[in-house]
Amino acid sequence: MAMSELPEDERLYKIGEVCRMADVQPYVLRYWETEFPSLAPNKSGGGQRLYTRREIDIILRIKQLLYSEGFTIAGAKKRLEVEDPAPSKDMNKALRQVKEELTAILKMLDDR
Repeated sequence: MAMSELPEDERLYKIGEVCRMADVQPYVLRYWETEFPSLAPNKSGGGQRLYTRREIDIILRIKQLLYSEGFTIAGAKKRLEVEDPAPSKDMNKALRQVKEELTAILKMLDDR
């Protein structure tokens, strides 16, 4: 099944597609990833960022907060935390470990 045939909530989007949807430059998305913990796209074996629909929704909300509502980065971070509380530190650690293991599996499959 091709990526474009997956259901909307399971499809992954490359950075170029996300930039067109959000009307921002790639460097802006890369910067936002460093500032907003909830924005952490997976990377393909080749290092290509792959965004979920949920991450795109977060990007659109960040853009709205910063550009339309006039929030600072710090203010936007606080607002996002209130709107969508981050998982606990233990959960983040577990998710990071799963992500690393899955990335290693993908690399092994790519190397075949």
